[in-house]
Amino acid sequence: MKKKLLALLLALGMVASLAACSNGETTTSTAPSTAPSTESTAPQGGDTEAGDLSSLDIGVFYYQYSDAYITSVRTQMDSLLDSLGVKYTDYDGQNNQSVQTDSINTAIVNGCNFLIVNIVETSSPEAAQAAVDAAKNAGIPILFFNREVSDDVINSYEKCAFVGTDAAEAGHLQGQMIAEYLIENFDAVDLNGDGEISYVMFKGQEGNAEAEMRTQYSVEDANALLSEAGKGQLVFYNPSNTSGYLVDQTGAWSAQAATDYMNTILGEYSEANGNMVEMVIANNDNMAEGAISALQTAGYNTEGGKIIPVFGVDAMDSAKEKINAGIMTGTIAQDAAGMANSLVTLMQNFANDGDLMSNTGDMIVDEGVAKVRVPYAIYTGE
Repeated sequence: MKKKLLALLLALGMVASLAACSNGETTTSTAPSTAPSTESTAPQGGDTEAGDLSSLDIGVFYYQYSDAYITSVRTQMDSLLDSLGVKYTDYDGQNNQSVQTDSINTAIVNGCNFLIVNIVETSSPEAAQAAVDAAKNAGIPILFFNREVSDDVINSYEKCAFVGTDAAEAGHLQGQMIAEYLIENFDAVDLNGDGEISYVMFKGQEGNAEAEMRTQYSVEDANALLSEAGKGQLVFYNPSNTSGYLVDQTGAWSAQAATDYMNTILGEYSEANGNMVEMVIANNDNMAEGAISALQTAGYNTEGGKIIPVFGVDAMDSAKEKINAGIMTGTIAQDAAGMANSLVTLMQNFANDGDLMSNTGDMIVDEGVAKVRVPYAIYTGE
């Protein structure tokens, strides 16, 4: 009987391993032989207690590998975890919540005892709560990052925390950056001389807190500052679009979506028609660069040529290069290294004493909920 039971358990283990391979792309890293053992000592489904880092078997679940900013965070995270010599596995959610949820559940079955989750679905709390419930049932900690989850989800489990940004801050800073630029360059940007700046807004994703706040405050704040300076307002290029933005229907905040939109726009809105889009606001650098690609095809935003101001968020290296070359105007720096460092600090806190938030005195932490905020900054060139 014992031999039959052992054979059954081994077979189940093989099935679980195969399932892990089917639930999105994964990348596993194990510490080199000179490092302490990185195999998890926590029993499957059992509580993870405080201990050294070698007891951790970490699953890092990204909403989508192809997102440019997430790629930066992943690079930083992998580097930090490699340097610490801990065992971890990266999972690509492929922008599909079902894929990510299956990956989380399978990882727990396979002995993962620390979850770091960049949740796919942000428009409602159900997906994040399901991940917390799975972690809670297994007695293991879970950290969310980058994509905001509700306070109620975080507060539902004492071994849960969030590392991200203040969603409104990026919008406020972008509004300030846009207004400061226009106050100095209004007449040059106002191509048809009507006293208003015609703009297009690329939102990114409906229901995402970062997208919502950036969309709202970048325009509201810029208009308030322009009014104070006696300048005209920002006006969405298409008066029939009452929402005042264009959204990537795939939810991927992609360069391709912005390129496609901009190519269509430029077919109708042009200097020749007197209705040219005079400025682009994008909620991430990927979409900003997509818009620039279309503008360059139309003869704008080349070195030494006429510039349509384009503003983004993230301060990706490629965007900073464009800003320094004068073909993009500005971006809001979202600190990928700061995000990764904060996550690893909380992970180390737990490994040291079982408390995710025990060593956060020098961090920006929300009152009443375990949420760490990584600050933004304006970038308009070196």
